[in-house]
Amino acid sequence: MTHAMVIAAVDGSEHSLKALEWARAAAVRHGTGLVVAHVLSDSAQLYAARRSSLYDRTEPEEAEDPVSVRIRAHLAAGGPLPSEVRYESLEGSVPEALRDIGEGARMLVMGSRGRGGFAALLLGSNSRAVATSAACPVVVVAHEARGADAASQASAGRVVVGLHAAETPDNVLDFAFTEAAARDTALQVVSAYSIPPSPTMVIDSPFAVIPPEALVGEDENAVPAEREMLRSQTERLAPFRAKYPTVPVEQAAVPGDAAGRLVDTSKSAALVVVGRHHPRRHIRSLMIGSVANAVLQHAHGPVAIVPTLPESGESGDAAESAESAGESA
Repeated sequence: MTHAMVIAAVDGSEHSLKALEWARAAAVRHGTGLVVAHVLSDSAQLYAARRSSLYDRTEPEEAEDPVSVRIRAHLAAGGPLPSEVRYESLEGSVPEALRDIGEGARMLVMGSRGRGGFAALLLGSNSRAVATSAACPVVVVAHEARGADAASQASAGRVVVGLHAAETPDNVLDFAFTEAAARDTALQVVSAYSIPPSPTMVIDSPFAVIPPEALVGEDENAVPAEREMLRSQTERLAPFRAKYPTVPVEQAAVPGDAAGRLVDTSKSAALVVVGRHHPRRHIRSLMIGSVANAVLQHAHGPVAIVPTLPESGESGDAAESAESAGESA
């Protein structure tokens, strides 16, 4: 993962150019390369197929892709470039092509809407399809109707992560801490507790024995459920604090659904990170956890959807079952 490249999905739209700027900054920040990926239009793919049939014994001359030409000019006129920049023109459907190229990537960055998207839609179908099924983390950069300038927001504010202490996988937290460390900024951890709290919540909790002095953000006036959530957070975050000692951590426990708090903090956050969760008995490509879905639909800034990584030795149905074990925020 250390040397994995950042991928920017572009289609020539202003939305994708914002995503490209975000991806460029991320690649520079992490000291890795940048892959600029463009899925050819249906007409361009049809043209290429027809030329191939005419030149089945020789290599046909490749037509210049106008989108790639524009993107190269855009990057050349902008800020510092990563150590390596590659351009890839892809064929097939947009979600499938991007899922394939995203295998093993550090992250795949794309705009919330692409060319031809309806103005009333906050999240395009391709962005949703990739975010809910890619094997790598997918960063969706909000379009101008919701977000600030991508280049400035890429370095502004803290990183925010939604945490379900018992269910959020380690790789989601590791991604969030890594992003905060790369930006030299704080990480805010947001968890939600039930309203009203369960009567057995404190008694049965495995974290009840942690002494009050071990808590971060302890408030004597906090309700028991909030105090218990902070205890759970503290224990869950302990190994990551040790791994990333330079990252300041801010803990927040909120009543009800975490999605609203995450959307609100996205107005000033550099990045909001949530884990991807697929409920059981549903089609993988069509479902996403409620918190991740709500944040994707309503966030004002960049959102990273991080999939659950299979444990060592897991594959196929076993990995899918592990991913559907719980909501990651």
